[in-house]
Amino acid sequence: MIKTPHYNFYGRGFKLRAAITVACQLAFVLFGYDQGVFSGIVGNPNFLDTFGHPSTGLEGIIVSIYNLGCFTGCIFAFLFCEKTGRRLAMWIAMVWIIVGAILQCTAFSVPHIMVARFITGIGTGIETSTVPMYQSELCEADKRGRLVSSEPLFVGVGIEIAYWFDYGMSFTSGSIAWRLPIACQMLFAFLVIGIVFGLPESPRYLYAHGRSEEALQILCDVYDGTPDTPKIAKENREVLEALKVEREHGEYRWSQLLKRDEVQTGRRVVLAYGMQFMNQMGGINLVVYYITSVLQLNVGLSRNLSLLLGGVINLMFFIGSLFPTFLLDRIGRRKPMMWGSFGLGLSMMLIAILLSFQSHGGKVAKTTSSASVAFFFTYMLIFGATANCIPWVYVPEILPLHVRAKGTAVGISSNWIWNFFVVMITPTIINNLQWKAYLIFMCLNFAFVPLVYFCYPETSNLTLEEIDLLFFEGKVVRRSRKIAKHGWDNEDGFGSFSRQGGGGSPSAGLGSGSLQNREKDSTAEKHENNIVSA
Repeated sequence: MIKTPHYNFYGRGFKLRAAITVACQLAFVLFGYDQGVFSGIVGNPNFLDTFGHPSTGLEGIIVSIYNLGCFTGCIFAFLFCEKTGRRLAMWIAMVWIIVGAILQCTAFSVPHIMVARFITGIGTGIETSTVPMYQSELCEADKRGRLVSSEPLFVGVGIEIAYWFDYGMSFTSGSIAWRLPIACQMLFAFLVIGIVFGLPESPRYLYAHGRSEEALQILCDVYDGTPDTPKIAKENREVLEALKVEREHGEYRWSQLLKRDEVQTGRRVVLAYGMQFMNQMGGINLVVYYITSVLQLNVGLSRNLSLLLGGVINLMFFIGSLFPTFLLDRIGRRKPMMWGSFGLGLSMMLIAILLSFQSHGGKVAKTTSSASVAFFFTYMLIFGATANCIPWVYVPEILPLHVRAKGTAVGISSNWIWNFFVVMITPTIINNLQWKAYLIFMCLNFAFVPLVYFCYPETSNLTLEEIDLLFFEGKVVRRSRKIAKHGWDNEDGFGSFSRQGGGGSPSAGLGSGSLQNREKDSTAEKHENNIVSA
């Protein structure tokens, strides 16, 4: 464990919580900026001249090696960030990004730019493994889902900034047109470094390393209370109880990944991995990274118009992401993912159909190709509203306590390795397959609909302990749908837990003291009284 300097710039209560949220969301703006900045760069004439007009295959590797770096960053976070703590991990991530940005904007050869992007990716991998966890450990329980799901919204903000900056710089000549946009990511990194100096360490991390008094003081600062304040006393007690459970289970080993146990740990890790797989393999990074090239090569637009439309299309990503940021807990997880996958598949199908007329030539081909642009808008709007935010919320909540940290690393690694795969192959398939390339993503998106329906339980509005309870018996998906519709009854809830050998008091295992559970207890009691009176 490493102690880091802390200066309380923000006081207590709301101002401190706001500073924590701003730092986390700014880190995700940087994440989005890194993802979007290369879209307007790869077709820049000076960029192509500098790197010898790389083939489509080499172009895919230059762009996608960033994602391989992100995957490596997840591994580093898994191995070392429990020792460094959350704040130091965020600083380390920013340093990697700054070093990578300096190397990228001074590159003059393909190996140089590839190494530089890999280094930047390492920083982003550490950042994305740490920031959502830090945010969730330092916010109120009733705001946790909203705040964590807002972070992917700010990815859209970063993408938009990058696209419009690229568009503005496209009117300049020389290497500054692509070197300056790359260099400007350092501004966001320095801002995050500065803000984090005034933020506290995660109390969850401090409790785990025996610094309980310091952790309790941070809880008092964050919630602007005293150790006797009910909210603080409750969180203090629950964290200590959770740590006790963790230590009873012992450290989770990779050899146990697919081992069957009473809470179906292996199955839940696979569900987490699959959720991030769906996030990436629906074709989103074909649009985020290559929309400018797609509009030029497949649709036949000019570079200037492609850059302009690329920025507007990615604005749909941000607008769509507003929907789950405010309504995710109300609409659930399963239905948006199923309807979203269907909508994404339909959009890809219509893009393919319209682009297929291009080979015929003439006015009809030009008209249908231009019409396909509308479905890129539709695709990004649907993705932002569904598959963008939900996987980032679903992965940590589906995992049991004793595997949450390592299981989250598995889920996020899925995001980056499949991101790398899609970004690497996209230039080749859109050049060689043309409109047929979109049929690949159409089929994948349509396949995700039954996958979610049959395999993924509903977790909305359930405590983490109640999600554990879902997995004690079979037919998890069916039971989750029933509970989402009618609430818990005695057969599904406490009695089921006791029959399956749940240790200790069932009520304690179900998040005792929460208003939500007291309401569910009251509902179950009224249901039983109605049966008796009948």
